[in-house]
Formats: sequence, structure tokens, C-alpha cells
Amino acid sequence: MTTPASASPSASVSAPASGAPYDLAGLHVERAGERGPLVLCLHGIGSSSAAFTAQLDGLGHRARVLAWDAPGYGRSADPQGPLDLDGYADTAAALIRAHSGDAHSDSTHGDGAHVLGVSWGGVIALRLATRHPDLVAGLIVADSSPGSGTDEAKAAAMRGRAAELEKLGPRAFAERRGPRLVSPDAPSELVGRVVETMASAVRLPGYAYAAESMAATDLRPSLASVAAPTLVLCGDEDSVTGVEASQAIAGAVHKSAYVIVKGAGHLANQERPAAFNDWVLSHLRITARIPE
Repeated sequence: MTTPASASPSASVSAPASGAPYDLAGLHVERAGERGPLVLCLHGIGSSSAAFTAQLDGLGHRARVLAWDAPGYGRSADPQGPLDLDGYADTAAALIRAHSGDAHSDSTHGDGAHVLGVSWGGVIALRLATRHPDLVAGLIVADSSPGSGTDEAKAAAMRGRAAELEKLGPRAFAERRGPRLVSPDAPSELVGRVVETMASAVRLPGYAYAAESMAATDLRPSLASVAAPTLVLCGDEDSVTGVEASQAIAGAVHKSAYVIVKGAGHLANQERPAAFNDWVLSHLRITARIPE
């Protein structure tokens, strides 16, 4: 796995030349693999590319895997102004375009990416699939939802998170929220890793922009227009978005398969990485025809 140079979190972002609302020069991306289909990993609202360590390690032998620190998170530069859900989706689209012509890419897999989104990342992935369908060859949506705008109380709670972060600071905020993201039986080492990832990733104003993008979003009317083959996964002990939200996605997307990940909470990709990766590879064998 390699870590390319990127702008520091305090770096200013110049106007993008690509038409995307965020300059990719400021985006930190982790990479693994040199051959096979492109897989883009989009993390949850309290996380970073570090959430996909097991996927970078476990999928890189079959695919070219990218995992971003979303704009305003971790080692990515702050955006110049607020981004809505379309802004995040357009930035992801620009990232896919930038890597579709990699020197090591395999042209037999086309120019699209298989987009793996967890929680907030799954909401971005679904919006990307309807806004830029030519760039999405497949979707893996894990422990996600159609957005927090489906319910007034959920939207209000999401908008309140920025004030909570400002009041507590990243460390205390992560210590309060991180343990809720895994199952009650999760090992302490995993809980600590989740808390550390969150504490190192979240800051204002990026977290506030992300929270508003969730609060303002209800994807239910557009889910039926998702054309990409979609794998929906959810931990059976997910108490954050819950199995009902994942079932709603799977039921509305026409080309979908739904999988429960046993013994996992909201972060199924981190809590049960071997099982999670096996399902992703099975999906890629069907949608991208990767070899056994």
C-alpha cells in the first residue's frame, strides 16, 4: 500500500480545473493493487481512509483499490466552502476519471469504478450512481441509509453533531461516539482503533458540511433509478442506521443483493473484515469478471 503526497489539512484549495467543486490536488488517497477493476472506497461521516485498511490489504490482489479522506477530513485539505451531497458525488466522480487512465490500469475493465461506500459513504455512492451512471460499474453499500432527511428528528440530530464536535473537541467527541459503531462484543482493540480513527479524522468545518449533506438528503425517490448492480451489506447488530435502512435500499434498487453480516455492528467492514471482503470479491467476480 502506498501513500501519495497530499496537501496538509490547513492547505488552501485553488479553484478546480476539472469542474468538480473540490480540487483533487488537496485530496489524500490511499492506494493498493496495480491490476484489475477500480474500487473506490468512501468512508463514513466519522472516519477516514484508515477505515479501509482491511479492504486495501484484502482486495488489492484482485483490484486497484482507492480509499479517500473526504474533503475536509484527515489529511485532505479543507474545501473552500460548503459541499452538499452532489458536491461530494462530483468530487468522487472526478477522482474516478483521474484514475481511469492509470498507467497500470487494465482496459478490459472499462473506465467505471466499483464504489464501496460505508454509512455516509454509501449515501454518496448512491448519489454518484444516479448523477454519474457512466462512471459506476457497480456498488457495494454497507450499513447505510437513504439519508437523514427521511425523518425530521434524524435530520435535526445530524445537524446537531457539528455543535457537539465544537463543544467537545475531536478526542472527546470520538470517545463518546466511537464505541456505538461496533457490536457490544467487539474487542477493545477494535474499539480503540475506531476511536483513534475518528479523533484523527474529524474537524470543522468539514464535519459540519458532511452532516448537513446527510440532514438535507432523502434518496428514496431516486433509488429506483440506480442502474448499477448493487450489493447491500449490513451488520446484524447495527444500531446506528440499522437493518431496516439497508433493507429499504436493497428493496428499492432493482439490481440488488442483500447480505446480513453476522456478529457485526455499524462498521461491518472493520468488525468482520474477512467475511466482508469475501462478499465484495464475490460481487466483483460477477460484475467485473475477476478471476478466482
